[in-house]
Amino acid sequence: MDLSDDIRVSVISQYLESHSEPSQHRYAFAYHVRILNLGQHSVQLRYRYWMITDGNGDTKDVRGAGVVGEEPVLLPGEEYSYSSGAVIATPFGTMQGHYEFDGPTGHRFKTEIPMFQLSKENILH
Repeated sequence: MDLSDDIRVSVISQYLESHSEPSQHRYAFAYHVRILNLGQHSVQLRYRYWMITDGNGDTKDVRGAGVVGEEPVLLPGEEYSYSSGAVIATPFGTMQGHYEFDGPTGHRFKTEIPMFQLSKENILH
């Protein structure tokens, strides 16, 4: 049973001008994640992995238990949302990664987080 197809992840990011210091090569972004369980089984988010890439191609890996200090259980049809942030050295970058969930039998599976952009407004032509 492949439960990874039952989980949908969408992300919206925004530039945080008030938390950024461009003269110090510090660009802050918030990202808002929505996770939806479209399956017929409850799952629990246990682990996250992010690869954050700035406009210079420099990457930073972020790993850890759960998200924002929680390991939420998503019942069938349930949605979980949270917000977090990232700081990079350029006004443009990307993030991508995966979540690991425990399924109903304790089987662990991964769900990919699609790549999304971190971008200061008006930076792309």
